[in-house]
Amino acid sequence: MKVILIKEVKGVGRAHEEVDAADGYALNFLIPKKLAIPATPTAKQQAELRRKQMGDRSALDSALVEQNIAALAEARIVIKAKANEKGHLYDAVGEPEIVSAAKEQAHIDLPEGVIKLERPVKELGTFDVPVAFGETFGKFSITIEAE
Repeated sequence: MKVILIKEVKGVGRAHEEVDAADGYALNFLIPKKLAIPATPTAKQQAELRRKQMGDRSALDSALVEQNIAALAEARIVIKAKANEKGHLYDAVGEPEIVSAAKEQAHIDLPEGVIKLERPVKELGTFDVPVAFGETFGKFSITIEAE
């Protein structure tokens, strides 16, 4: 049975894609859970229109994030955290803290999942933070100081 997915379904396909699913799977799982709709000609046209809109929106988002990453490379982000005498932080600085600091200090809003830290920062100092969004890669520096 041909269906058009409303949401991304792992192992089946992405949102607004027409896929061929087993009849029982489509009728008993995908359609009742509102993950898909039957692939009628009208639904196909609407899915194509949504796919085009999503492509336009993602291109715009990508350009905006690329500008934000370039602006962050020039900005100075300082995060204050409690630390002991040896320079070790009591609480690690991770992605949420870095995103909120960038928003407060540089007025740059980053989407979720853009920052690609290997592990949270647990020491005082200056660190490079890698960022990636689609085909755009970059990095910016943060400085962690003691309170």
